[in-house]
Amino acid sequence: MNNVLLIDDDTELVAMFTEYLEGEGFTVACAHDGVSGAREALSGRYAIVILDVMMPALNGIETLRRIRAASKIPVLMLTGRGDDADRILGLELGADDYVTKPCTPRELTARVRAILRRTHDAQPGSSGSGGVMLTVGKLTMLPEQRRATWDGSNLELTSTEFNLLEVLARHAGRPVSKNELSEQGLGRPLARFDRNIDVHLSSLRHKLGLLEDGRSPLQTVYRLGYQLIRV
Repeated sequence: MNNVLLIDDDTELVAMFTEYLEGEGFTVACAHDGVSGAREALSGRYAIVILDVMMPALNGIETLRRIRAASKIPVLMLTGRGDDADRILGLELGADDYVTKPCTPRELTARVRAILRRTHDAQPGSSGSGGVMLTVGKLTMLPEQRRATWDGSNLELTSTEFNLLEVLARHAGRPVSKNELSEQGLGRPLARFDRNIDVHLSSLRHKLGLLEDGRSPLQTVYRLGYQLIRV
């Protein structure tokens, strides 16, 4: 399914993005406010949502809250330059990725394709989904079912968090660079000054909790990346 929902109050920008996306084979629907956008996003008709942060009335962050309260549909945020707080909050609330405006339609489309590609690869029965259970200490992952547990309790993970944790689990005991995590977990090269990986892994740390000795099972390895330790 290549149906895209674009939520943005900038009608000229929406028209430009829509024309380009449709030329690339996508079917695009538009909403120009957060209330109708959130309602449409939960309709089950779309593969991905492109959501602008700066909208009147119900802004993009609050719209994302409504969507994430009921759905794990992939969400790509559109943010302004310098909006670090909004980007970080959006990722913490479960956005899959973000693009900084101004951006070209080509850049936006490439990011959409990357998210949809890794979403498709994660679906049961796809060639990219591994059916073998992964176990690292208290962590158990069932990639085919997109389920993960920690010490027997279910982990509520976003699609991106699951992808990143799976990459770390498959390389448990050794550092994985941010570039590897971006390539394998986000489906795109790591961008300069990109904090996406850091924010997602910070959320993962919070959800995994601490080990008996007070350490986090997800460690930062100086200049090398991140490592899921074997315990």
